[in-house]
Amino acid sequence: MFMKRAPTYILTFLFALYLAGVLYVVFFAWNYGSSLGAGGPGGRNVNLEVWKSIHTIAVYSPGIRDPLVILGGNILMFTPFGFLLYFLLNQTGLRSFIIVSAGACCFSVFIEVNQYVFTYRVANIDDVLLNTAGALIGWLAAACLNRVMKGR
Repeated sequence: MFMKRAPTYILTFLFALYLAGVLYVVFFAWNYGSSLGAGGPGGRNVNLEVWKSIHTIAVYSPGIRDPLVILGGNILMFTPFGFLLYFLLNQTGLRSFIIVSAGACCFSVFIEVNQYVFTYRVANIDDVLLNTAGALIGWLAAACLNRVMKGR
C-alpha cells in the first residue's frame, strides 16, 4: 500500500491543488486556438460529434506538434486526477474505477460547459473522452504502483 502511509489530509491538499491548477490552466492560462475570441478559429461553439475534433486535429495538423499538445495535453492533464483519487478513495477494484471514471467525466463536462458559457472556446465531447481516458490512465498507473509496492 504505497500511498496508505501518506495522511489523507496531504492527499486531499494535493488533489485540491491539482484541481485548482487545472481550472487555472483551462480558464486563464491556456490561450490556444479557439480561445482567441469570437474571431479566433472555432470561436464559441459546441462539438457533440464523437471523434470529430480528434480526427480533424490528427489529419489536418501541419505537423506532429499540434496533435501532441492538444490531444496529448488533454490526456496528460487528467492523469493526476485518476492517480490521486485512487489513493484518496483508499480502495481498489471496480468501485474505485467507476468512481474515478464518473468523477473525471463530470469534472470534464463541468469544464467544457463553463468554457462555452464564460469564454470563447469550444465545448467539445472529444475533450471529455480524452480527459476521462487520462484519468483512467492515472488510475491504472496508481493501481500498478500500489501492486508493485505491495510486492505482488
